[in-house]
Amino acid sequence: MNALITKLVSAEISLREGLTRKHTNFYARLRDERGDVPGWVLVVLMTTGLVTAIWTIAAPRLTTILKNSLDAMNGIR
Repeated sequence: MNALITKLVSAEISLREGLTRKHTNFYARLRDERGDVPGWVLVVLMTTGLVTAIWTIAAPRLTTILKNSLDAMNGIR
C-alpha cells in the first residue's frame, strides 16, 4: 500500500512541476511578444487610402443612385 501511495504522490509532484514549467514558459513567451506595430500601421494607412480613393471616384454615382431611389420611393405614395 505504501508503494502505491508513494507512486501516486510522485506522479502528482511530477504533474505539478510540469504544469508549473508550462505556465512559466507560456507567460515568458507572452511577455516577449511585442507584435508587428509598423506592419499594422501600414495596413491601416493603405486601407484608408484605398477607401478614400474609391469613395472619391464613386461618390457622385452613389449620390445619384440614392437620389433616384428616394425619388422612386416618393413616387410610390
